[in-house]
Amino acid sequence: MDKLVIEGGKPLSGTIVIQGAKNAALPILAASLLGDGVSKIEHVPHLLDIEVMLNILRELGCRAEHKEDTVVLDTSAVHTSHVPEPLMKLMRSSIFLMGPLLARFGEAQVYLPGGCAIGERKIDLHLQGLKALGAEIEEIGNRIICRADKLIGADIHLGFPSVGATENIMMAAVLADGRTTISNAAREPEITDLQHYLVRMGAKIMGAGTDTITIEGVNRLTPCRYEVIPDRIVTGTVMVAAAATRGSVVLQRTQPAHLTSLIHVMRRSGVQIIVDDDIIRVDGLVRPRAIERIVTAPYPAFPTDLQSQIMVLLALADGVSIMKETIFEGRLKHVDELSRMGADIRVDLNAAFIRGVPRLYGATVEATDLRAGAALVIAGLAAQGRTIVEQVHHIDRGYEKIEVMLAKLGATISRSLPVPNNS
Repeated sequence: MDKLVIEGGKPLSGTIVIQGAKNAALPILAASLLGDGVSKIEHVPHLLDIEVMLNILRELGCRAEHKEDTVVLDTSAVHTSHVPEPLMKLMRSSIFLMGPLLARFGEAQVYLPGGCAIGERKIDLHLQGLKALGAEIEEIGNRIICRADKLIGADIHLGFPSVGATENIMMAAVLADGRTTISNAAREPEITDLQHYLVRMGAKIMGAGTDTITIEGVNRLTPCRYEVIPDRIVTGTVMVAAAATRGSVVLQRTQPAHLTSLIHVMRRSGVQIIVDDDIIRVDGLVRPRAIERIVTAPYPAFPTDLQSQIMVLLALADGVSIMKETIFEGRLKHVDELSRMGADIRVDLNAAFIRGVPRLYGATVEATDLRAGAALVIAGLAAQGRTIVEQVHHIDRGYEKIEVMLAKLGATISRSLPVPNNS
């Protein structure tokens, strides 16, 4: 497996352009199945998850090409609605294919998806929503078969504002007969981006970004050209890395409105942040202050996907901070790895009590999931000495060549490839 080797203790400095959002691109690529023909999706990052989605689409019969940051996708030759199990096991976001396949072909056969081991992430809400639209669902072991001669609009209330369920229901409902209303819908910016894409294809949707989304079904959708929003989690990761290394970084092509909660927390910690249109400047020239309490919750509250990264900053802060994780019960696994680097963190159930230390020290650590891996990279950048981050494939799921991105900001970081065994 690849490793990242980091020589820490050097402030980040410079300017960087933020990649397109993985969590927006994946459902948009899936939604392309709703039209018959050629779509062009721009600002799509080269990531493992994106490649898995494109390989699934190719298995279904699509022609897919990813050059530079543009995906050209031809869905006119799709010949099956059966998603291969080995590919579904590689990525949780493959579950997004249920809604579009069911809406366009009247059937979808999928399997329980894989992804990061950060706790239980049931798909009950996805299935309940599709059932409400008239789908018949058969579960055989880990195989799920959805069928519907015709989907019918319905009023659907989500017991929890699940991003994936909201998006799957949206994609199924756009070709249903009549009106669908999703209440207690997730409000994340990626859902708004999906709405914009579907509207560009000819769908009638309103309300994304609020807790109520209304969809009027149409007869057909037309492929189109679309540009994905910038990745707010990558943006936040670089912002925290700049502050943790006491650096000064300018981030271009961002959407600051998507990061209000992070900006608020970082400013409370003493980090200087200047926002100008789509540009964010971060100056972390002094030791950060502790934050009494941060709680992760659905958007627009503090995102679980930035919890591990901000914990690195708090681990270096002056005072004691409390971080409470309310979304995923398995998302504090990075604490043990940070402790190996000298962090003083105690976990009690779903809360972490962080006593800031003057400095971290390089160590060999393991990325247990995507965002934990990003946090360990930040810790390595801020630490004294050499840090080796193992299991880099987790990081590659969400960050496009993270070592190249950070090297542009002056980081001493490189990828160590495995030595082939010729025996």
